Parts: sequence; C-alpha cells; structure tokens
Amino acid sequence: MKIGILQCDSVLDEFQAHFGDYPQMFITLFNKIDKNLTFRIYDVRKKQFPLTLDECDAYITTGSRQSVYDEIDWLDNLSNFILQISQSTKKLVAVCFVHQLIADLFGGRTKKSDKGWGVGISSNQIISKKEWMEPYTPTLNIVVSHQDQVTLLPDHSELIAKSEFCPNFMLLCGENILTIQGHPEFTAQYSKTLMSYRKNRIGEERFKLGMASLKNSTDELLFAQWILNFLRQK
Repeated sequence: MKIGILQCDSVLDEFQAHFGDYPQMFITLFNKIDKNLTFRIYDVRKKQFPLTLDECDAYITTGSRQSVYDEIDWLDNLSNFILQISQSTKKLVAVCFVHQLIADLFGGRTKKSDKGWGVGISSNQIISKKEWMEPYTPTLNIVVSHQDQVTLLPDHSELIAKSEFCPNFMLLCGENILTIQGHPEFTAQYSKTLMSYRKNRIGEERFKLGMASLKNSTDELLFAQWILNFLRQK
C-alpha cells in the first residue's frame, strides 16, 4: 500500500535533528507495523497535491500549529482536495488541525477551547466499536497538543471516541474519512519537549497536568494498526 502524507507543518528546526519532521514520524510509526508500506510526501504549504487521487492508495495528514480560522493561503487548496476525497472511495485519516478543518467544511464548528490547552497524554473512551478496531481496546491513550476543539459535529458524521476534556475526539465522516484530535505520530518525549518549549503559552496548570500525564502508557502502535486496518478496508 502506498500512503500519501499531506504535510501541513514542520517540526521546529532545533528539534528536527532528534525527532525528525512530521512525515518521518508517521513513516517511523507505520514501519513498526508493516515494513512493506511505501510513502509519498506532499507539502501542502507549497501547494503540492496529487495530480489524481490514484497517485496513492490512501492519504493521511499531519497536524499544524495554525488554526482553521486563520488566513492561510493554501487552505482553500487543501479544502478542495478533502472535498475530492469525500466524493470518492479513497480513504483519508485526518489528524488534529485537519480533523478540525473537516468539521468546519462539512457543517460543524471549530473554536478555541475555553478549557485551555490539551497537552500530554489524553485518555479517550471508544463509544462506537468498528470492525477495523483490531485488536480492540475500549480506551485509547494518545498524545495531544491543541488549543482548538471541534465544538459542533459535521453533517453525516459519527462520534467514535471522546474524553471529558475533548468531547469530539475522533470522528468517522461518511465511510472513508477518519479524523482524530490526537497525534499518534508523537512520542511522549516529543510531547515533553514541545510542552517545555510552549510552557508560558500553555500556562502553569495545564503544563503540570500535561507533564504528569506522561507517566501513562500510550496506544500509538495499536492506533497505527487501526489506521492501516481502516485504510485497507473495502
């Protein structure tokens, strides 16, 4: 299977030597599950997109430090690509920023949360079990890093997972688009580094809670398997 990675941001230069860039994080994660996968990276910030949807078997997006309500010169291009996907049978997994963008595109709403930053490891309850969730767990622990949240579900979507902090954590939009607020590609160490860098912006209380959460186990390998199961499902 060939997966197209839509890159919406880059790791800060000072952290790339240790952690790599966001597409490489995904490649490292998926290679732990299946070394036969191939990848193609599209930097959507440079308006790089597939000429046709069939360039790849499926697609996944990175997150972004931007907000969907910011003025971004490449956002219309990305939105148009997502609309093409929605009208096809191609699968898309949308992470964080694009999870929020898809909600806005299809009748939902995203805004800055009055709860503050979501950082560290988020524990989420699965409320709708799907065939591709194998092996299954009723609780999904995933690293998060966000200020914005989806506050209104998009049309024709199903809520798949939620937490008290983030009630709309994972969605299924139609049959072929899976969206998640969290970052399965982030390690706990990268989360710690990013939180430390943003400590003043995050605020002392949320920073302490985020750091304390890093003692919890994470399910990124399990979720990576779910993603591959979803992308392969006919």
